[in-house]
Amino acid sequence: MTSILIVEDDPLISAFVQKGLRLHGYATEVADDGLTARQLGMSGAYDLVVLDLGLPDRDGLRVLREIRSAGHTVPVVVLTGLPERDAATCLESGADDYMRKPFHFDELLARVRSRLRSSSGGTGRATLSASGIQLDLRSRRAWVHGRTVELTSREFALLEAFLRHPDQVLGREQLLSQVWGFAVDPGTNVVNVYVNALRKKLGADVIETVRGVGYRLRPA
Repeated sequence: MTSILIVEDDPLISAFVQKGLRLHGYATEVADDGLTARQLGMSGAYDLVVLDLGLPDRDGLRVLREIRSAGHTVPVVVLTGLPERDAATCLESGADDYMRKPFHFDELLARVRSRLRSSSGGTGRATLSASGIQLDLRSRRAWVHGRTVELTSREFALLEAFLRHPDQVLGREQLLSQVWGFAVDPGTNVVNVYVNALRKKLGADVIETVRGVGYRLRPA
């Protein structure tokens, strides 16, 4: 199983990222200070590191430089609240990618998957298919029974969640965490709105409602 180290001293953010990554099948561990991050980052036990720059004991940029100076090539996705102009500093220090805070989980997930595919020589799964639907994760294109369907980025992320769990009931809270993250009020009906939007584009019977539980991609 792919293992990811989350380095973040804000417990709310680390819990949010950890929950989302675990729901997508990744094993995770959290470090909340620079010294621990340096030790674990050099252990060789992780396939990727999500690294916040604002850490106690030792800032994330220093941790990143020390990991690279020691010869470790583990992919690192940096989280930063610093101005856009400091992105170059992150990349020059050895980061493979970076994201500004606040962020949407689906974008973080896409970047994590991209870095993991690159580090494995591009052997990661690039397409998902079920129930006559096909998604190309690299080109962000979608087809239904061979017909091209135009999806918004959020519709694509929601459909991806269903295709990764075919014939499995996904609860509303699970979908909110995977697709919307912190960016939405937990009391909203946004999941229902987007499920209905997908039904209009894919077919009314493609996604079924399991009353009181959630939604499921109906098998072909």
